[in-house]
Amino acid sequence: MERSHGLLLNEEALGQIGEHQRAEFVFEWLTHLKKLLPTVDRNQRRLIDQLSAVLIGSPGPPTRWLLAHCLALLYRLGDPIPSSLMVERCNDIIRSKDDSPSGLPTRLAAVACLGSLYEQLGRMLVGSFKDTLVNLLKAMKSAESQGRYEIMLSIEKILRGLGVSAVSSHRDVYKVARACLTDRSMAVRCAAAKCLLELQREAVFLWTSELENVATLCFRAFEGSNYNVRVSVSKLLGTLLAAAVEPRQSSAAPRQGVKGRSSLEEVMDLLSAGFLRGGGGFLRTSGDMLKGTSSVSKDIRIGVTQACVVFVSTLGGSWLEANFPAFLSLLMELASHSRATQTPVDAAVTRRCVSFILRSTLGSLLGEKAQTNAAKQICIVVASQKRTIGEVSSADISASQHVLVCCLLELGALVQGLGSTAAPLLTDTTTGLSLLDSVVSVLLHPVASARLAAAWCLRCVVMAMPSQCSPLLDRCAERLVALKSSPEAVAGYGAAVAALVAAVQHCPLGIPHTKGKVVLGLAEDLLRSASQNSRISLQRTQAGWMLVSSLVTLGPAVVEHHLSRLLLLWRCVFAASLREQDMELRRGDYFTWQVTLEGRAGALCAMKNLLLHCRELVTDDIISRLLTPLACAVTFSVHCFSVVYRLRVYELLSLLPPNTYQGSTPTLFFYLPCSDLTLLPPLCHHDDLPLVGPALHDTDHRYIEEQLHGSVVGGASLDNDPFSLCDRGDDAPAPLPPHVALTAAATALFGVLFPHIISILEQFAETVNQLKGQRQQTVQTHVCAALCSLLKVTHLIVRGSLGPEELRPPALSLLSGALESSSPLIRCLAAEGLARLVQVVGDPGFTASVSLLCFDRLKTARDAASRSGYALALGALQRYTGGISSPQHLSTCLRVLFTLSQDSTSPEVQTWSLHSLSLVVDLSGCLYRTHAEPSFSLVLRLLLSTPPAHPEVHHSLGRCLHGLITCLGPDLQGDGAAELRSSCLVGCSVMQAGPDCLVQARAISCLQQLHMFSPPHVNLASLVPALCANLCSSFLCLRRAVVACLRQLVQREALEVSEHAVALKKQGSSRDRIHFKMCVSADVTIKEVGLEGALFTLLDRESDPGLRRDIQETLVHMMASSSKLGHWLKLCKDVLSATTDSRLPLETSQEDDDGCRDDDSSAFRAHSESSGPFTALRWATRRFTVECVCRIIAQCESADPAHFDMVLAQESPPLLSPSDFLVLHLGDLVRMAFTAATDHSDPLRLAGLQTLLVIIRRFSSIPEPEFPGHVILEQYQANVGAALRPAFSPDAPPDVTAKACQVCSAWIASSVVSDLRDLRRVHQLLASSLAKVQSGRDPSSQLYNEAAATMETLAVLKAWAEVYIVAVESSRLKESPDRSADGSVSSSTNDGSGCESGGAGLLKLVQSDLSTLSRLWLAALQDYALLTLPQENTAQIPASGGAFYTAETVNQARAHYSSCWAPVLQASSLWLHSSGFLMADDTPATLSRPATPTSMGHTGSVGGAKSPEDVNTDRLHLILGISVEFLCSPHSEDQMENITSCLRALQALLDVSWPRAKIGNDQALSVELLSVLHRLMVTRESASVQLAVLDLLQQIVTAAQEHVREKRHSAEVDDGAAEKETLPEFGEGRDTGGLIPGRSLVFGALELCLCVLVRKLPQLSPKLAGTSPTESPGSSSPVTLLMTRVLPSYWEYFQSSRSLKSVKVGSDLSLLSFIISSVQQINPLV
Repeated sequence: MERSHGLLLNEEALGQIGEHQRAEFVFEWLTHLKKLLPTVDRNQRRLIDQLSAVLIGSPGPPTRWLLAHCLALLYRLGDPIPSSLMVERCNDIIRSKDDSPSGLPTRLAAVACLGSLYEQLGRMLVGSFKDTLVNLLKAMKSAESQGRYEIMLSIEKILRGLGVSAVSSHRDVYKVARACLTDRSMAVRCAAAKCLLELQREAVFLWTSELENVATLCFRAFEGSNYNVRVSVSKLLGTLLAAAVEPRQSSAAPRQGVKGRSSLEEVMDLLSAGFLRGGGGFLRTSGDMLKGTSSVSKDIRIGVTQACVVFVSTLGGSWLEANFPAFLSLLMELASHSRATQTPVDAAVTRRCVSFILRSTLGSLLGEKAQTNAAKQICIVVASQKRTIGEVSSADISASQHVLVCCLLELGALVQGLGSTAAPLLTDTTTGLSLLDSVVSVLLHPVASARLAAAWCLRCVVMAMPSQCSPLLDRCAERLVALKSSPEAVAGYGAAVAALVAAVQHCPLGIPHTKGKVVLGLAEDLLRSASQNSRISLQRTQAGWMLVSSLVTLGPAVVEHHLSRLLLLWRCVFAASLREQDMELRRGDYFTWQVTLEGRAGALCAMKNLLLHCRELVTDDIISRLLTPLACAVTFSVHCFSVVYRLRVYELLSLLPPNTYQGSTPTLFFYLPCSDLTLLPPLCHHDDLPLVGPALHDTDHRYIEEQLHGSVVGGASLDNDPFSLCDRGDDAPAPLPPHVALTAAATALFGVLFPHIISILEQFAETVNQLKGQRQQTVQTHVCAALCSLLKVTHLIVRGSLGPEELRPPALSLLSGALESSSPLIRCLAAEGLARLVQVVGDPGFTASVSLLCFDRLKTARDAASRSGYALALGALQRYTGGISSPQHLSTCLRVLFTLSQDSTSPEVQTWSLHSLSLVVDLSGCLYRTHAEPSFSLVLRLLLSTPPAHPEVHHSLGRCLHGLITCLGPDLQGDGAAELRSSCLVGCSVMQAGPDCLVQARAISCLQQLHMFSPPHVNLASLVPALCANLCSSFLCLRRAVVACLRQLVQREALEVSEHAVALKKQGSSRDRIHFKMCVSADVTIKEVGLEGALFTLLDRESDPGLRRDIQETLVHMMASSSKLGHWLKLCKDVLSATTDSRLPLETSQEDDDGCRDDDSSAFRAHSESSGPFTALRWATRRFTVECVCRIIAQCESADPAHFDMVLAQESPPLLSPSDFLVLHLGDLVRMAFTAATDHSDPLRLAGLQTLLVIIRRFSSIPEPEFPGHVILEQYQANVGAALRPAFSPDAPPDVTAKACQVCSAWIASSVVSDLRDLRRVHQLLASSLAKVQSGRDPSSQLYNEAAATMETLAVLKAWAEVYIVAVESSRLKESPDRSADGSVSSSTNDGSGCESGGAGLLKLVQSDLSTLSRLWLAALQDYALLTLPQENTAQIPASGGAFYTAETVNQARAHYSSCWAPVLQASSLWLHSSGFLMADDTPATLSRPATPTSMGHTGSVGGAKSPEDVNTDRLHLILGISVEFLCSPHSEDQMENITSCLRALQALLDVSWPRAKIGNDQALSVELLSVLHRLMVTRESASVQLAVLDLLQQIVTAAQEHVREKRHSAEVDDGAAEKETLPEFGEGRDTGGLIPGRSLVFGALELCLCVLVRKLPQLSPKLAGTSPTESPGSSSPVTLLMTRVLPSYWEYFQSSRSLKSVKVGSDLSLLSFIISSVQQINPLV
């Protein structure tokens, strides 16, 4: 195809290729011509002749559109005069009566050319406009659907090109478009909507005098429409309504007397009329009203809903913010209208539609401040509804429930999105009641749905602000107890408590453990008192079990303490035995059984939650204790009339092992009305679901679109299952109606119960064959769903044969019959079932027989349903058997599928067969490569010939193309694959030009795949602008495809992608650029902020989790690949400084980047100016931006050293931009961290504090060149203090305070601040936190779980420990400035003077609290020691908990202790070193909990005070034990900081004489320490660790020396030196000089020294050096080797002794000390 790449068509080459390739050849030439025309000289006449030849050559749809564009472009860029002749020629072609097969494509091409000519040339063709329009309108009367579609598109382009010049014909166009808007062809409806949308730009009458008629017409267009029609028509209607409310400045002024601006009320009345009455005429509507029925279909209401969203979105967020009260009032009138809520189905659809309008507008158009104001308005509506409850009739009460449900669900979503920034709403009473008061008041509403919505809203409040959970729980529990005689109060407050408890699973900080006890006590009280008053028995029973179900969601840590009480409750609610249950069935009235069933259903739901949330607690013992209630429940379900009870039984049985209840299986399958879309999609393969229709998960309108497929029993709603309040998930639950849910549960359970499957399958097959019509389809749906569920479970559990061969015929009969169903979903399910059946049977012969069955049926079947079903089965059959491995079978499949895919008479058969072909391509792998060329030829031929009215065929073709690209893979890179690559690119171009969003998304996916395998052959210059143009598409599937492709591109070519994206500004028409600007943001264009800024804006607006994740990954890859540091930092700065309201007044700007030196909490606040490119960005986007700043700093650490050196950065070459060094942006970094750390959002505060911590650690040691003796970070000390202060406020969450403590300690340890006055400011914050720890917490006012208090307390103690360590080290440097600094724990130190003033002053500051701190540190260490005991010793953990944790939070506390023990250990050791192990004040420090025996007090286990010696011994053993246990742990590999802390702690201990004497006196302990140090030396390469080990070795040897010296001195004193000639020998050698390995201190010390020598000097070892030492008497001993190599001066001394045994080594340990000193000098890294 490369021969076609010229300005002129290569007619010779065209004549040499086959007929099927000519269309591809011409299309590729036109594509190349489109790119060449603007850049080269044109031979216009020759080109026009060639293009005219293509015009009359019957081009396909993509070719004719490209031909029309090239022809118009040629006239626009060249001589436009002859264009009128071309217009006349096209008109002649349209007038011709050619009925031949080639005549229709030619006429359609002429129509397309007319549209493009007028669009490009505009008013130059105005003279022939009327004749052309008359000709087109005349042709419309006799045109078929393709013609009507093409004419509508052409008229749209004509209107766009002529603009106001076509005003005289607007009425004529309007009349034709009206008829097409209700055309039977969906494609024609879409084209007519686009034409009218273009018409309304100049035709003022459409949104003035004709507005009501157009609205009615749109309502009629919605009826019977598909998704694309609803999107197009709703866009038209919404745009017209927006123009009516806010008229545009049109060049065609309205005529005198024509209606002008419409009010919001009038517009909403129009939409309400369509929503309530549809698009029918007066007679039809009146007749329905007389009959009392509603004729408004769901698709009309969904279309009106989408139009309302478009209407508000077009007017924008500012308009919505200003007019929200009126808009909300009108929406609530619609929600409460009686015609909208006549039936439960109508009510559910109406509530969904109103909720969708609110969520789509408030959630995406408003910033955080505007959302807060909107929440206040919703609270006003809620309060007003509550006030009118007692004054209106029951009908009005029923209507108010819908208003309350919509308002409360949206209020919950708003608060959940705002997070902790919504805190002012809870205290704002300007509207009369606060948010909480308004919501809580609805809990007494007489209608259940309103109460449940209020409970869910409270749950959202708690998920957003966890600090509100405990107060709300107390409030609702108190009201529940006080009003437990009111049915509404019991139901409402019970649901609220359950929802609040269930919200805790989303709150990491949790709630106090005592709240669980309170909730369980409430539940037991309600269940006990349920029988006391029959009026509220039902409510108390339901509320009690809801509380139990919510309690179980708290997890095993809470439930294990209450499990015995729960088992007792479950045992009491069911019959004690099956005999007793039989007796129960013979007595009791209806009400008694209703209450009993409610209680048992609730108990079963609690059991289900136990299995879901506490699976590890469900041991065999627990299951055995549940068997009796379970057996009674299963048996009773056979006789039960309650659908909810059966549903609970089936849900529970599905979660239990099947052997638990074998022999008690009831009859599960029965007829129930159930929607196909509800039951079948989870069982179908996700790749096959697009065959059914638009993929609901790929649209922004899924929330309402799925209502079209809802059940006939009722819509999904919260009141269908109140227990769904306890479910996981952030979105409001919408459980299905009980009957529908029961069918789904029975189907799922059927897959587990397969012992008696043979008779059941045969019965199923017989039943399906006997039924007819709709009932047969319903039963077939349930039967096939059950069978597929069975096959899935069978594969997962038994992984073998289905059973005897008698099972295969009935299963095959059921599935083959379903393949011929008229329902697409059933056919998809049957194809999946056949694939599963083949997988389970596992017999190749059976697989071949099923394949032959499909071939035979395809030969004989004539209806489209059967052919499409068997075609799909043919491709899916070997999906789970490892793929297709037989070339013969593959060839047969391809022959059949190729034939079916070319059946243009049935688009459905084409779609399904092409989809099956794509499956065959995927399953064949390399075997398919020989068939690639004919497959490409088929795909391209169909792409170029299939009408655009069948987008589903194009989508299947796209799947085939994607599969072919994947199949060829890297083979596409070679020169021999040029033809195939060309085919790929042509196919992608065709799909990109298509009108359907799914097809365009598939084209982008194909190009992404092609780029992965053959990057040089994908032109980024054309691909990236196309991606950016769709970046803000209104279709979710297209946005997903664009971002996924960008994510792949930026991993390799980030710079090129950014450059091409910015170049988009210079390309395309002005209309396209304006549209893209509006899509990205009201104020943001790619030219201003680049592709990165556009992605940040899209991230802020997007709500789809997967798409948000892809955007974040794309930004991270771009950031990692970019060298424009200044650009990224400015972008992050703009994002963080964006205000929440663009209308805020500007404050005084602070221009100095050096920062403010005043200690003012408002520092940097003025930088939130609204003049930046971003406005109203939400906290989640800003948090991600702060994380990006941390990533930038981490990237710079591994880059140029000048990033962290001011001198190098300032001396950088002029070629480098000075802004490309991080150190020059320190002011911006601090500003961004400050902005985030002082925000109202808690997650953003945490991210800001973490960024501040990173900045302190990286920049604290960088000197300031202009001020010697100072560091550059010193000038920001006021800002650091201001950023930290809010985190220590009384209402700050524990995690924020804990992170702030970490920043405080890092700031003080960095030695940035040398002035004691400046240091005192941050010290005061830590002092306040210590006072908070000392004062303890009142359990009644505790907001969070006890583990959160543990985390905060330990963070405070860790911070103080780090500060104390730095103070001590700095003080030591002051005392001995020439001492080596390797013992310092701080990251850096300043010059000597700074250390002197800072170190001594800091130590004085800490000294005042040291008495308290030391006791708290020791208590924390003992807690840690107990918590790290092995499993067999956990009985030693006190039952009442420790000093800082409770017994109920042991597991959570372990993680907090493990993160902070090391600094506390070192600080404790330093304190003991400073005190010399002398007992100080014995008054114990006040702990956060009452003192316990574990808190290192002075009370022994028996009673009475311990002696100071015992206390000191305990402390020594505590520190030694923790250190040795950690250093021996195999999990300490990556914790170098903790290793260093342990070694420093041991060094500090051994510097004191008392612990040194203890260790010297215990040789076994000394040897054990040496063995631990030896292991550390072998496994660690760090020089600092090895030097610390040697220091410790010297201290241990010194301790042994002192011990020997003391014993010798004692012997001298006792025996008298003068009386004896010789003294007894001391030490290890004694008289013999023998050393025992493993017990000898000397041997262990020498072994450790040898280890260091061999590691640092490998030539000492014969094995390492490759040579053997000189033979000597002691050469075989490693000690001798050490002596000969290290200490040659001592060689003669050892040789004269002839052997080591004659050397009394132990009697003189000074020799060993000299050896250690020698080893330290040899270490080359000292």
